[in-house]
Amino acid sequence: MDQSPAVREEHRPRSRPSPAGGPARMVVHVLGEILVTLGVILGLFVAWQLWWTDLEANRSQQEAVQDLYKDFDLPPEDAPAPAPAGYGEPVVMEPPADEGTTFAVVYVPRFGEDYAVPVSSGVGTRVLDTLGLGHYSATAMPGGVGNFAVAGHRQSHGKALDAIHTLVPGDRIYVQTKDGYYSYVYRNTQFVLPDQVDVLAPVPTKPEAVPTERFLTLTSCNPRFGSQERIIAYALMDSWQPQSAGPPAEIADAVAANVQGGR
Repeated sequence: MDQSPAVREEHRPRSRPSPAGGPARMVVHVLGEILVTLGVILGLFVAWQLWWTDLEANRSQQEAVQDLYKDFDLPPEDAPAPAPAGYGEPVVMEPPADEGTTFAVVYVPRFGEDYAVPVSSGVGTRVLDTLGLGHYSATAMPGGVGNFAVAGHRQSHGKALDAIHTLVPGDRIYVQTKDGYYSYVYRNTQFVLPDQVDVLAPVPTKPEAVPTERFLTLTSCNPRFGSQERIIAYALMDSWQPQSAGPPAEIADAVAANVQGGR
Protein backbone atom coordinates (compact mmCIF):
# COMPACT_ATOMS: atom_id res chain seq x y z
CA MET A 1 0.00 0.00 0.00
CA ASP A 2 1.35 3.44 -0.87
CA GLN A 3 2.21 5.73 1.97
CA SER A 4 0.45 9.06 2.26
CA PRO A 5 2.19 12.18 1.00
CA ALA A 6 2.66 13.36 4.60
CA VAL A 7 4.60 10.21 5.52
CA ARG A 8 6.71 10.41 2.38
CA GLU A 9 7.50 14.00 3.21
CA GLU A 10 9.00 12.96 6.57
CA HIS A 11 11.55 10.75 4.80
CA ARG A 12 12.83 13.48 2.55
CA PRO A 13 16.33 14.81 3.47
CA ARG A 14 16.26 18.09 5.26
CA SER A 15 18.82 20.81 4.95
CA ARG A 16 20.70 21.63 8.18
CA PRO A 17 20.26 25.11 9.53
CA SER A 18 23.37 27.28 9.73
CA PRO A 19 24.90 27.34 13.19
CA ALA A 20 23.88 30.37 15.16
CA GLY A 21 26.57 32.98 14.99
CA GLY A 22 27.93 31.78 11.66
CA PRO A 23 31.72 31.81 11.05
CA ALA A 24 32.52 33.45 14.40
CA ARG A 25 30.98 30.59 16.32
CA MET A 26 32.86 28.10 14.17
CA VAL A 27 36.17 29.83 14.95
CA VAL A 28 35.41 29.72 18.68
CA HIS A 29 34.55 26.03 18.40
CA VAL A 30 37.83 25.22 16.61
CA LEU A 31 39.86 27.24 19.10
CA GLY A 32 38.17 25.40 21.95
CA GLU A 33 39.12 22.04 20.47
CA ILE A 34 42.70 23.22 20.00
CA LEU A 35 42.91 24.35 23.63
CA VAL A 36 41.52 21.03 24.86
CA THR A 37 44.09 19.18 22.75
CA LEU A 38 46.88 21.37 24.08
CA GLY A 39 45.66 20.70 27.63
CA VAL A 40 45.82 16.96 27.05
CA ILE A 41 49.32 17.26 25.58
CA LEU A 42 50.45 19.40 28.52
CA GLY A 43 49.00 16.89 30.97
CA LEU A 44 50.86 14.06 29.25
CA PHE A 45 54.08 16.10 29.35
CA VAL A 46 53.69 16.73 33.09
CA ALA A 47 53.03 13.02 33.65
CA TRP A 48 56.17 12.23 31.66
CA GLN A 49 58.20 14.73 33.68
CA LEU A 50 56.97 13.62 37.10
CA TRP A 51 56.52 9.89 36.55
CA TRP A 52 58.27 8.43 33.53
CA THR A 53 61.54 10.35 34.01
CA ASP A 54 61.56 9.15 37.64
CA LEU A 55 61.23 5.53 36.52
CA GLU A 56 64.03 5.88 33.99
CA ALA A 57 66.34 7.76 36.35
CA ASN A 58 65.71 5.37 39.25
CA ARG A 59 66.58 2.43 37.04
CA SER A 60 69.77 4.11 35.85
CA GLN A 61 70.75 5.00 39.42
CA GLN A 62 70.20 1.44 40.66
CA GLU A 63 72.34 0.10 37.85
CA ALA A 64 75.07 2.65 38.63
CA VAL A 65 75.11 1.69 42.32
CA GLN A 66 75.22 -2.02 41.54
CA ASP A 67 78.01 -1.57 39.01
CA LEU A 68 79.97 0.48 41.53
CA TYR A 69 79.57 -2.20 44.20
CA LYS A 70 81.09 -4.76 41.87
CA ASP A 71 84.33 -2.76 42.04
CA PHE A 72 84.30 -2.33 45.81
CA ASP A 73 86.52 -4.60 47.92
CA LEU A 74 83.85 -5.39 50.50
CA PRO A 75 84.37 -7.67 53.51
CA PRO A 76 82.57 -11.06 53.43
CA GLU A 77 78.99 -11.00 54.69
CA ASP A 78 79.85 -13.38 57.55
CA ALA A 79 82.92 -11.42 58.64
CA PRO A 80 82.79 -10.58 62.36
CA ALA A 81 82.17 -6.95 63.15
CA PRO A 82 85.41 -5.29 64.31
CA ALA A 83 85.56 -3.48 67.61
CA PRO A 84 85.03 0.28 67.34
CA ALA A 85 88.33 2.04 66.79
CA GLY A 86 89.87 5.20 65.49
CA TYR A 87 91.06 4.78 61.93
CA GLY A 88 93.31 7.80 61.62
CA GLU A 89 93.07 10.33 58.85
CA PRO A 90 90.44 9.50 56.23
CA VAL A 91 91.59 8.14 52.90
CA VAL A 92 90.68 10.57 50.10
CA MET A 93 90.41 9.22 46.57
CA GLU A 94 91.60 11.03 43.47
CA PRO A 95 88.88 12.78 41.43
CA PRO A 96 87.67 10.81 38.40
CA ALA A 97 89.15 11.97 35.14
CA ASP A 98 85.96 11.71 33.12
CA GLU A 99 82.60 13.41 33.60
CA GLY A 100 79.82 10.97 34.39
CA THR A 101 82.05 8.53 36.30
CA THR A 102 80.20 7.16 39.32
CA PHE A 103 82.48 7.00 42.36
CA ALA A 104 80.34 7.11 45.52
CA VAL A 105 76.98 6.32 47.08
CA VAL A 106 75.13 8.66 49.45
CA TYR A 107 72.87 7.31 52.20
CA VAL A 108 70.51 9.63 54.09
CA PRO A 109 68.36 7.76 56.63
CA ARG A 110 66.12 10.82 57.01
CA PHE A 111 65.14 10.39 53.33
CA GLY A 112 64.10 6.74 53.83
CA GLU A 113 65.68 3.49 54.96
CA ASP A 114 66.30 2.43 51.36
CA TYR A 115 67.67 5.78 50.15
CA ALA A 116 70.94 5.11 48.32
CA VAL A 117 71.86 7.46 45.47
CA PRO A 118 75.01 7.36 43.34
CA VAL A 119 77.37 10.30 43.02
CA SER A 120 79.01 10.92 39.64
CA SER A 121 81.51 13.50 38.46
CA GLY A 122 80.05 16.65 36.91
CA VAL A 123 76.79 18.56 37.26
CA GLY A 124 75.67 18.65 33.63
CA THR A 125 72.26 17.55 32.43
CA ARG A 126 73.57 14.14 31.36
CA VAL A 127 74.61 13.41 34.95
CA LEU A 128 71.78 14.98 36.92
CA ASP A 129 68.99 13.65 34.68
CA THR A 130 70.11 10.02 34.85
CA LEU A 131 72.70 9.40 37.58
CA GLY A 132 71.29 11.04 40.70
CA LEU A 133 73.79 13.36 42.38
CA GLY A 134 76.49 15.26 40.53
CA HIS A 135 79.79 16.36 42.06
CA TYR A 136 81.07 19.88 41.46
CA SER A 137 84.48 18.99 40.06
CA ALA A 138 86.26 22.00 41.57
CA THR A 139 85.29 21.00 45.11
CA ALA A 140 86.82 18.45 47.50
CA MET A 141 86.37 14.70 47.30
CA PRO A 142 84.64 12.75 50.13
CA GLY A 143 86.65 12.98 53.33
CA GLY A 144 88.89 15.74 52.03
CA VAL A 145 89.53 18.99 53.85
CA GLY A 146 87.33 21.61 52.26
CA ASN A 147 83.89 21.34 50.72
CA PHE A 148 82.57 18.18 49.04
CA ALA A 149 79.65 19.73 47.12
CA VAL A 150 76.99 17.93 45.09
CA ALA A 151 73.82 18.84 43.20
CA GLY A 152 70.60 16.95 42.53
CA HIS A 153 67.08 17.39 41.21
CA ARG A 154 64.24 18.07 43.59
CA GLN A 155 61.50 16.99 41.18
CA SER A 156 61.57 14.66 38.15
CA HIS A 157 64.51 12.56 36.92
CA GLY A 158 64.64 10.54 40.11
CA LYS A 159 64.32 13.61 42.40
CA ALA A 160 67.43 12.69 44.37
CA LEU A 161 67.04 15.65 46.75
CA ASP A 162 63.27 15.92 46.91
CA ALA A 163 63.32 15.67 50.72
CA ILE A 164 66.23 18.03 51.32
CA HIS A 165 63.95 20.40 53.24
CA THR A 166 63.16 17.69 55.83
CA LEU A 167 66.69 17.47 57.24
CA VAL A 168 66.97 18.13 60.98
CA PRO A 169 70.17 19.26 62.74
CA GLY A 170 72.00 16.16 63.87
CA ASP A 171 70.85 13.99 60.95
CA ARG A 172 73.64 11.90 59.46
CA ILE A 173 74.58 11.77 55.81
CA TYR A 174 76.84 8.88 54.83
CA VAL A 175 79.08 8.80 51.77
CA GLN A 176 80.60 5.50 50.66
CA THR A 177 83.52 5.20 48.23
CA LYS A 178 85.84 2.31 47.40
CA ASP A 179 87.92 3.34 50.43
CA GLY A 180 85.21 3.39 53.09
CA TYR A 181 82.42 5.32 54.74
CA TYR A 182 82.42 9.02 55.60
CA SER A 183 79.89 10.22 58.15
CA TYR A 184 78.69 13.83 57.97
CA VAL A 185 76.33 15.55 60.41
CA TYR A 186 73.79 18.00 59.01
CA ARG A 187 73.94 21.49 60.53
CA ASN A 188 71.76 24.01 58.70
CA THR A 189 70.01 25.08 55.51
CA GLN A 190 70.35 28.29 53.51
CA PHE A 191 68.35 29.75 50.61
CA VAL A 192 70.30 31.71 48.02
CA LEU A 193 69.96 33.11 44.51
CA PRO A 194 71.20 30.90 41.65
CA ASP A 195 74.29 33.06 41.06
CA GLN A 196 75.56 32.86 44.66
CA VAL A 197 78.36 30.42 43.96
CA ASP A 198 80.30 31.08 47.16
CA VAL A 199 78.32 28.26 48.76
CA LEU A 200 80.74 25.99 46.87
CA ALA A 201 83.86 27.61 48.38
CA PRO A 202 86.20 25.40 50.46
CA VAL A 203 84.65 27.14 53.47
CA PRO A 204 81.05 27.68 52.31
CA THR A 205 80.11 31.37 51.82
CA LYS A 206 83.66 32.43 52.86
CA PRO A 207 85.74 32.23 49.69
CA GLU A 208 88.78 33.89 51.27
CA ALA A 209 88.96 31.50 54.23
CA VAL A 210 91.45 28.64 54.45
CA PRO A 211 89.60 25.38 55.22
CA THR A 212 90.50 23.24 58.21
CA GLU A 213 87.30 21.17 58.35
CA ARG A 214 85.56 18.73 56.04
CA PHE A 215 82.22 19.98 54.72
CA LEU A 216 79.47 18.37 52.68
CA THR A 217 77.14 20.68 50.76
CA LEU A 218 73.92 19.55 49.06
CA THR A 219 72.44 21.93 46.48
CA SER A 220 69.09 21.83 44.70
CA CYS A 221 66.40 24.10 43.25
CA ASN A 222 63.82 25.93 45.31
CA PRO A 223 60.82 25.88 45.44
CA ARG A 224 60.20 22.21 44.71
CA PHE A 225 58.52 22.91 41.37
CA GLY A 226 60.55 25.98 40.48
CA SER A 227 64.09 27.28 40.18
CA GLN A 228 63.96 30.88 41.39
CA GLU A 229 66.29 30.05 44.28
CA ARG A 230 68.70 27.37 45.46
CA ILE A 231 68.29 25.42 48.68
CA ILE A 232 71.64 24.61 50.28
CA ALA A 233 72.12 22.05 53.06
CA TYR A 234 75.41 21.99 54.97
CA ALA A 235 76.94 19.13 56.92
CA LEU A 236 80.28 18.56 58.68
CA MET A 237 82.24 15.29 58.74
CA ASP A 238 82.77 13.76 62.15
CA SER A 239 84.11 10.27 61.42
CA TRP A 240 85.14 7.74 58.82
CA GLN A 241 85.82 4.01 58.67
CA PRO A 242 87.42 1.81 56.00
CA GLN A 243 85.54 -0.78 53.97
CA SER A 244 87.11 -3.51 56.11
CA ALA A 245 85.24 -2.20 59.15
CA GLY A 246 81.89 -2.74 57.50
CA PRO A 247 79.14 -0.12 57.21
CA PRO A 248 77.87 2.10 60.03
CA ALA A 249 75.00 0.37 61.85
CA GLU A 250 72.43 2.94 60.75
CA ILE A 251 72.85 2.07 57.07
CA ALA A 252 73.89 -1.59 57.36
CA ASP A 253 70.63 -2.93 55.90
CA ALA A 254 70.67 -0.52 52.95
CA VAL A 255 74.29 -1.40 52.19
CA ALA A 256 73.52 -5.12 52.42
CA ALA A 257 70.68 -4.70 49.91
CA ASN A 258 73.03 -2.98 47.48
CA VAL A 259 75.69 -5.64 47.99
CA GLN A 260 73.16 -8.32 47.07
CA GLY A 261 72.11 -6.35 44.00
CA GLY A 262 75.70 -5.91 42.87
CA ARG A 263 76.59 -9.59 43.07
